[in-house]
Amino acid sequence: MADSTIAQNRRARHDYEFLAKFEAGIVLTGSEIKSVREHRVQLQGAYARVKDGELWLQDAHIAPYASAGYSGHDPVRDRKLLLHRKEIRKIEELMAGKGFTLIPLAMYFKRGKAKVEIGVGRGLHHYDKREKLKEHDQKMDMQRALRRGA
Repeated sequence: MADSTIAQNRRARHDYEFLAKFEAGIVLTGSEIKSVREHRVQLQGAYARVKDGELWLQDAHIAPYASAGYSGHDPVRDRKLLLHRKEIRKIEELMAGKGFTLIPLAMYFKRGKAKVEIGVGRGLHHYDKREKLKEHDQKMDMQRALRRGA
């Protein structure tokens, strides 16, 4: 799927259960793309929002590019995400349910273009996380037992 991963939001995969995932392009300035190529991106705490029929990435931190000169960029400015109208409508339909949010999961390069993977998810409760960990541990124990037996 990705040629080169820039940043991942691992915490989101732990805290949310995702119903759908989408790949979106992102509108960046010159100094931002140079900073992204240096992997200076932080997605933790970021989210996306549909505003006036457009999708916007908010609170994603792209560090200022060191050699940008006087025309640098704001590290946490809102950035437009590029999706087809159909996909934005589908996201709006999914978000209509109570408790759903739009979270960026990863940023990567695909054929030279910066892309963001976003997911529509619902927050997990503490007991849901424990169940998930318990299932993962049981699965790992089974795999270890099979390896020993083989």
